[in-house]
Amino acid sequence: MKKANITVSVNNNLDKALKQLKKKIEREGIIRDMKRGVYFEPPTQKRRKRLIRAIKQNLINMASKGLID
Repeated sequence: MKKANITVSVNNNLDKALKQLKKKIEREGIIRDMKRGVYFEPPTQKRRKRLIRAIKQNLINMASKGLID
């Protein structure tokens, strides 16, 4: 598991600060790592998930550049 140092500024608005914290945690992948640690996942499964994630990200990037419909 990787360590993350997340800072959130609270300027008299707790709801906004919580929303900011949730976004930062999601971007860092902390929740995903915690869920992954709950049960054993074989290395082949990890590789397959990583490959699928890379393919999806590549398709999103290609679509944003207008290379595919």
